[in-house]
This record gives sequence, C-alpha cells and structure tokens, in this order.
Amino acid sequence: MNTYKRLDQDDLKNITAFINRDRILWDNEINEEYSHDELSAKQHYPDMVVRAVSTEEISKLMHYASENHIAVTPRGAGTGLVGASVAIEHGIMLDTTLMNHFIELDEQNLTLTVEPGVLLMELADYVEKHGYLYPPDPGEKSATIGGNISTNAGGMRAVKFGVTRDYVRGLEVVLADGTIMTLGGKVVKNSSGYDLKDMIIGSEGTLAIITKAVLKLLPLPKKSVSLLVPFPTLAEAIRAVPPIIKSKAVPTAIEFMEREVIMDAEEYLGRKFPDNQADAYLLLKFDGNSMEEIASYYDKVAQICLQQGAIDLLIADTDERAESIWKARGAFLEAIKSSTTMMDEVDVVVPRSLVHNFVEYIHQLQSEMQIRIKCFGHAGDGNLHAYILKDQLSDEQWDKILNLTMDKLYSKARSLNGNVSGEHGIGYAKKEYLRNSVSDKAVVLMQGIKKVFDPLDILNPHKVCQE
Repeated sequence: MNTYKRLDQDDLKNITAFINRDRILWDNEINEEYSHDELSAKQHYPDMVVRAVSTEEISKLMHYASENHIAVTPRGAGTGLVGASVAIEHGIMLDTTLMNHFIELDEQNLTLTVEPGVLLMELADYVEKHGYLYPPDPGEKSATIGGNISTNAGGMRAVKFGVTRDYVRGLEVVLADGTIMTLGGKVVKNSSGYDLKDMIIGSEGTLAIITKAVLKLLPLPKKSVSLLVPFPTLAEAIRAVPPIIKSKAVPTAIEFMEREVIMDAEEYLGRKFPDNQADAYLLLKFDGNSMEEIASYYDKVAQICLQQGAIDLLIADTDERAESIWKARGAFLEAIKSSTTMMDEVDVVVPRSLVHNFVEYIHQLQSEMQIRIKCFGHAGDGNLHAYILKDQLSDEQWDKILNLTMDKLYSKARSLNGNVSGEHGIGYAKKEYLRNSVSDKAVVLMQGIKKVFDPLDILNPHKVCQE
C-alpha cells in the first residue's frame, strides 16, 4: 500500500508561504464535519483543511503535495453519499466552497462560466432570473456544481434533459502535479482526440481538481404544470411509466414514491402533502411555452394513467400547489434519515422498463431480512434510491444485515442489467460492488487511466477503482 506523508509544523509553515493562514484549518481547528460526508458512518480527519480561493493557489498546493507525496482530498459542500470526499489517508483536504463566483454569462453562446463552489440552488436562481434554464436538477440543492460534475449528478429532470455531463462544455482543471489545463470550451462540437473533459466528469476528484466550468444553458420554459397521480399499489404506478415514455409526451420529470415516505416527509416538514390516501404515487412535471402546449402533453398522460389503474389525478397548475408537492419530494432523504438511528443507501439504476421488478424485490427483501427499507426515485430514467434503516439494531447486527442486504440488492440490479450507481457515485463505500459488477479488464483500464493522470496516487486515494 502507498505510504503518504503526514503533515507536520514544517508543512504548515511551507504552505502558509502561498496560502493565507486564516484560510487554513490545522489540528484542533478542524471541525467534525470535515471528517465525513452526508452519509458516511466512519470518520477520517484530514491533517489540514485548505480553503482555496484561486486556481493558482490550488496549482501551488498540488505541486507541493506532489513533491512531498501528500494525499489530497477535494471537497465541495460535503453532501455526497458514498464517502468520496472523506480523507481516508488524512493529508490535505481541499475545500473549494470559497471559489463560488459567477464568471461569465455568455448569451450569444448560451453558456455560463462558474467556479466549482457555486451552489446548485444559487446557479438555478441566477440563470432563471436571466431567462435561462440549467437543466440538471439533483435533489440536494445545497451541493456545489463542482461536486455535481465530479459525480455526474443526474436528478429529476434527467428523463427529458439528460445528466450533468450533457451540460458541461468546458473545464479548467488542476492535475495532480499542479499543471493547469483547459479542456473543451464553448464549442458545440468537438471530435479532437480523446475527450479528456468527459473523463474528468464523474471521476469523483481522483483524476484532477475542477477549478472552473463552462455550462450549457437552455431558454427557460415559460410555463409548467405538475401532475400527482395516486395508484392502489406501487407496482401499478411504476408499470404506467413505460407507456408514458412510449407516448412521446415528454415529461420533464417522472418520480415515484410510496405513502410511507410521504408520511415521513409530512412529519419532517410539519405540513400536509396534498394527498396521502393511496399506497403509491407518480409525480410528473411538464414544461412548455404555453398552457395549451403543456395540456396536450398531460391530457395524454392522464388518460394513460387512468387506463393503468390510477385512482385520481391531481393537477398542480399554480406555483403554490406545485411547490408544496416538490418541497415534500425534496425532503424525502432528510425525512427518512430523521426517522431512524442510522442508514445506508443503494443508488442503483436499471432499465426503466424493469423498475417495478426491482421495487417489488425490495418489498420481498424487507420481509426476508426483517429490516426497514425505504424507497423512492426517478421512474423515468430507472434510477432508484433505496435506504436501509438501522433503527434499534445493535452495531453487530447492523453490520451483518446491512452487508447481506446490500449484496442482495446489487446482485438483483446486476440480474436486471443495471449498474451500481445512477448518480451518487462509487467513492469509498461502494467500491466492492463496482468490482463485482464490471469485468476485471474494466477495472484494469480504470486503474490505468488513474495512473496516467495521477502516477503517485495522491488525488483522493482509495476511491472508485483504487485499492
């Protein structure tokens, strides 16, 4: 195993020569939040946290780390769910949240250039005020755009618009040795050699550090309508999705949810959901430039849902009605977390025609393993979020049942031709499941790519495909 240098007072002195001491956290200045991400149970404290403010600072820091063989863990808002921004080898944690500036809105090329610490909710608000849409819409709005790019985040609008990768035109990055590179740019087409930009997207900080991003924008739709559709069972709800997709009505989002998760959200938010009588729901959103255009879409979808067994149709055609529904949807993760002592999650993606098979398996597994599993997700793109809850299990029982349940869930996803992660990434926590789901040759190729970008393995070690 690689041996990394642990930082000492000499390193602190050397690094403060090019980074202000008031933006460095050292020793007992490092608070507990920097020892884990949103879901990671194990704590690993970095030796030092550096709150960088420029590409040049990061370049100098990486040059120093490379020269002294120090592990560096890039980190945004720390909202990840797989331990990707946890400092397994201690070393330096590079916090990019102060790099949160909007650099350029280019309305001729429909691009926005930003630093990596801009929060997703700030980005959405900024572009919408100017009449544009940044389509990727992950549920965690307080995540940074750098983190979204590092995990190739998807979100609820992926069914219509695609994922983060589809909206990154260019990146400025710092390599492990401190080299600054620009990859891609504002061009729409690019067939100029291997696409290094796309390799960085989704690499979870293991290949390079993102310091700027050029994002593609779309014109902002003028109108939107949400449709909440209750069904007697989740199986019936999810079986309605393939006919909806086939109808070419093009919903912006198709989410599925169960009554028990809605009840958790009601309790967490202290407010009622518009309807909580059915066992399962589809939540759909339609965007367009006129209500007539949108109505032509949702009328068709409404008929399909009723044919597939829907109990009712609730139309949210005002901002207030839609906000109450989507706010509850956005609170699902925190609501589930607050209902138990500890949890872990599975973020699998399967062909969308087989989502119901996976959900039905989760229900079987709850009974078989005698453990609570809460599930919701993106029915339109096949990405499911299943949360396994510890409740009152002892640590020993939890470890045993969790590992067995995870093994069964990932095995089921493989049998349905699915993948380990749809949008949260692999990080540290899901490495063994990735290895079980891809060929040995694929792992060797991934490790080879890592070695070319980072021959000393100092960037975010032990993540994704590394030992």
